[in-house]
Amino acid sequence: MFERFSPGARAVVTGAVGHAERTGAAATAEEHMLLALLDQEGTKASFAFRALGVTDRRTSVESALADARRRAGLSQADTEALAGLGIDVAEIVARVEETHGAGALVGGRKAPSGGRGWWSGHRPFTREAKDVLVNSLRIAVGRSERTIGDEHILLALAVRPGVVAEVLAEHGATYETLERAMFPR
Repeated sequence: MFERFSPGARAVVTGAVGHAERTGAAATAEEHMLLALLDQEGTKASFAFRALGVTDRRTSVESALADARRRAGLSQADTEALAGLGIDVAEIVARVEETHGAGALVGGRKAPSGGRGWWSGHRPFTREAKDVLVNSLRIAVGRSERTIGDEHILLALAVRPGVVAEVLAEHGATYETLERAMFPR
């Protein structure tokens, strides 16, 4: 599949791995792909981000992703569903952090090894991140395009339920708005 990736899409994949390494994550996740997409310049995705004002609100996007990490990756929808059951996620996070320190619920951190990463220095992709890449292929094929571009990865992130799609939508970047910005008719 990677032979079908455009240079921009390959840059997103390698950039995502870089973001995962810099944050000490054990695996490359969807949020790392979003951050790598935000790093891009001169691509369809970067054009859409600029057109929708997401580029100017990168700090807000990063903050929303960090908040979700503090909630152990729960989306706002998950948090609201739990609140409907009488579970206050903010209170749970506060109590856990009071006892175990700030960021105690942030999962997927690399185990201290004194070495080059996990065992091989390779940063694997989470199942969800792999699903995004597979869906980017489906989106490209559905659009009768032979190459998978960064725009297809962005659309795949926007359509997959979860924190990243929620953060994008909060910043005005839904599947529909992104598609209109990247593929005007």
